[in-house]
Amino acid sequence: MLKQLKVGILAVALVGFLASCQNANQGVREAARENVSNAVQPATSATQTPAQPAVPAGPTTVMAFNETTFDFGTVPEGEKVAHTYTFTNTGNEPLILSDAKGSCGCTVPQWPREPIAPGEDAVVTVEFNSKGKKGKRNQKVTITANTNPPQTFIYLTGEVLGGEAAPNIQVTQ
Repeated sequence: MLKQLKVGILAVALVGFLASCQNANQGVREAARENVSNAVQPATSATQTPAQPAVPAGPTTVMAFNETTFDFGTVPEGEKVAHTYTFTNTGNEPLILSDAKGSCGCTVPQWPREPIAPGEDAVVTVEFNSKGKKGKRNQKVTITANTNPPQTFIYLTGEVLGGEAAPNIQVTQ
């Protein structure tokens, strides 16, 4: 009897706790919707390391890329390759990109800093510097946004030829 009483008290406490959490979450969601323009957190803070990019607070949305991989073919070492990836906010909330990072310093993305409205298109441009990067390449860019999951990946692939064997190829996008 005492054991059943303890279980009952714990169950009532748990239900009360869950109800209070649900009410708190609803208030957070409503505040986030009202402050979408202020939803982006700084890329780093005292509690974050650079390896942990900020994920925008508030409601999530969906982003769809026209392509996630671009094959630049074969280029001579030292050639810079650039490609523009187009994406659409296919969700119902403003899309906020908080960060975009290349897999190394030779891969540099440029991304929109302003929110992208539902149904709108935008672009991420990635430049790859092949200097000192001979061989097959698979350069990854990690984009962090208010999506679920928060990270999306796009890639530049191809081959970098070095030395005298490299043909004189110009890549323009």
